[in-house]
Amino acid sequence: MLADDLRAEFIALLGAGRLHDDIDTLALYSHDETPRHCPPEAVLFPASHDHVVGIVKIAAREHLPLTARGAGSGNVGGAMPTPGSLVVSFECMNRILEFDPDNRLMVVEPGVVTDDIDKLARSAGLMYAPDPGSGAYCRIGGNLAMNAAGPRCVKYGATRDHVLGLRAVLGDGREIRSGSRTTKYATAYDLTRLLVGSEGTLALITEATLKLIPAPEQVASIRVCYTSNADACRAVERVMRLPALPYALEFMDGRAIDAIREYGAATGLPADTAAVLMVEADGRADEVAQRLIQFERALSGPGMIEIQSGFSRDEIVRLWTARKSLSHAVKKIAPLKINEDVVVPVSRLAELVQAIDALASKHRLPIVSFGHAGNGNLHVNLMVHHDDTEEMARARACRLELVTTVLGLGGSLSGEHGIGSEKRQFLPLEFDPVNIDFMRQLKALFDPIGILNPGKKLPD
Repeated sequence: MLADDLRAEFIALLGAGRLHDDIDTLALYSHDETPRHCPPEAVLFPASHDHVVGIVKIAAREHLPLTARGAGSGNVGGAMPTPGSLVVSFECMNRILEFDPDNRLMVVEPGVVTDDIDKLARSAGLMYAPDPGSGAYCRIGGNLAMNAAGPRCVKYGATRDHVLGLRAVLGDGREIRSGSRTTKYATAYDLTRLLVGSEGTLALITEATLKLIPAPEQVASIRVCYTSNADACRAVERVMRLPALPYALEFMDGRAIDAIREYGAATGLPADTAAVLMVEADGRADEVAQRLIQFERALSGPGMIEIQSGFSRDEIVRLWTARKSLSHAVKKIAPLKINEDVVVPVSRLAELVQAIDALASKHRLPIVSFGHAGNGNLHVNLMVHHDDTEEMARARACRLELVTTVLGLGGSLSGEHGIGSEKRQFLPLEFDPVNIDFMRQLKALFDPIGILNPGKKLPD
């Protein structure tokens, strides 16, 4: 519990009702989507940039660790408190401060729901391109912290590619502004891109200027079924060699197909389907028709069983039903999902999928893989029972082998979920000591007292 004088100081700063330390609230904010828990000392709900400055200054003076939080939808422990910490929840900083269609930008606070940004942009014929799977409830602040992405990333890039500027608070309470309101900017060091993806360890973002782009006139989807994962992966390579990039290019492996069949969402899939690709084209109506022809040619080849395309909204929804049911479907396999969102060069995707099959057999674990094949980014889900000690030991060994395999293929630990507390022990496998030491020096420069999201991103 906070000391009475500190509690009173925070209440005087924030106002009544913006500090909660009751048991129920502490339990609710003690975790994100990871299975571990750590109750904070209190949860603070700032409503303005000045509130955040005041919180950080008090915390710096008292050496109180701070954990920033949006919706808590991350699955690597990025928003999980550490012992003795305060959670700073940005739910109440949820205003869209400016919408400027003429300059194709929007200025938002970190608590704005991601899909709400895109909906407002589309009212003016624009769109906010990043589309994380949790977009209906995740907050833009969390997206900024983790550099979130989604299916459209294959063509339009991740969150970092759509941020023009930031306003943030450093670990000693100083304010920093980075970037500009223009799409071209070559004046200063690019601190904007550094802060995006820093997982709340360098600064607390209080305002973001986002880049918007024209929304496509039409989007059309293709669903292709294959007899093997390898055949589907080779089709991905063919598509990604085309001049026009797909709007989305998603993959589901054989175990994912089994999961959605059991879940009852695989209606219409041929019986011998062992892998599925979902491909989308966007643009003007005439462009989309031409691109579909190009994509269908590239997708045709060994192992293809069936190809379907859809143009109407209902048809597109139908084609995507199976893919979007996966997060719920896999929970029928086992209660705990250890999710690794590894990424490899597209040309090595088939090797990765083959290696995952071998690991599943070696460690006797069900592994379900799906994700953004056009980027080489797969969500590899080890399905386990957390109360089975022997199975969890096998999962840990499997996870380490998966990481070393990915790095051996020229890949990386994370494509979009970040590192948080759950993956930081693997960082020395990807980066040499000089690199890690330099990152620690950056952390100390932005957060000299070390209070911002400790125990995340960097290894001990």
